[in-house]
Amino acid sequence: MLQEKYIGIEISKTSNIIRRCFGRNTFKKRMEKATGKNGWIIGYLAQNQEKEIFQRDIETEFSMRRSTVSNMIKLMEQKGYIARESVPGDARLKRLVLTEKSMDTYAHMMEEIHHSEEQMRKGISEEELSVFFHVMEMIQRNLQEGGDTT
Repeated sequence: MLQEKYIGIEISKTSNIIRRCFGRNTFKKRMEKATGKNGWIIGYLAQNQEKEIFQRDIETEFSMRRSTVSNMIKLMEQKGYIARESVPGDARLKRLVLTEKSMDTYAHMMEEIHHSEEQMRKGISEEELSVFFHVMEMIQRNLQEGGDTT
């Protein structure tokens, strides 16, 4: 009897392998003091530099609680990854900006992401990639539409 493959298990195994690959490379050494979620925030701020980004934008983008984001921002500020700047017209609002340190970190993150993408795509045709991404979108949509299955 053939053993059935399960989508969730295959995605989980692949995710673990990707995490291990990121964990053993030079990128991890560069990001030593920044957690994965800090990397997400750095990436989000870097990709949205033309906009004013505030704490509430991070809360919304990553579906995180205000207290969690507040603590993360404080730590990132202490580590020198971000700064808070007052907004003209409302001294209470503080926009989040990247520091030179975080821009350097972001550049290294993007190098590593591109390298990893090249590694993962090796030997896979454009047509196969298109099917893969289409199937992943369908799985995500199914899970979002499905709601609670219990």
